[in-house]
Amino acid sequence: MKVFGFAGWSGSGKTTLIEQLLPCIARRGLKVSVIKHTHHAFDVDKPGKDSWRHREAGASEILLVSDQRWVLMHELRGDPEPDLAAQLAIMSPCDLVLVEGFKSVQIPKIEIHRPAHGRPLLHPDNPAIVAVATDAPPDGLPGLALPRLDLNDPAAVAEFILRHQGLL
Repeated sequence: MKVFGFAGWSGSGKTTLIEQLLPCIARRGLKVSVIKHTHHAFDVDKPGKDSWRHREAGASEILLVSDQRWVLMHELRGDPEPDLAAQLAIMSPCDLVLVEGFKSVQIPKIEIHRPAHGRPLLHPDNPAIVAVATDAPPDGLPGLALPRLDLNDPAAVAEFILRHQGLL
């Protein structure tokens, strides 16, 4: 599996860009998956549902299966958060995994940068960043040494990623 990531400050548009890239990549006949890292507490379960009741009763894993999808919920119950390599190991085979977050993991990634947010660029301190996708005007990031991608052109961003990963 090829792995490619996205880094950027909160609210920069990482999720939106990935959402726009997925159909661009899938239209090329490639199977693409996503891993999203979050620092926030989250729950995909609903209180009162059978799976929630099983989890609350102490199950370490709950596998929900239907004719439409399946989902495996795994409770860490005090164990350390798994790293990206551990998460990739349990993913089903695909052509490309897009990774949102895991800012410090050394996988090739695009930085999402919006100058209007007033935050500094990340790439000078992160050698894994191979390009910057931005909505800055053409003269808005003087001295940028990395490839500059138009944040509003997901097809071009998808092509950059696929070429970088040797999938074109």
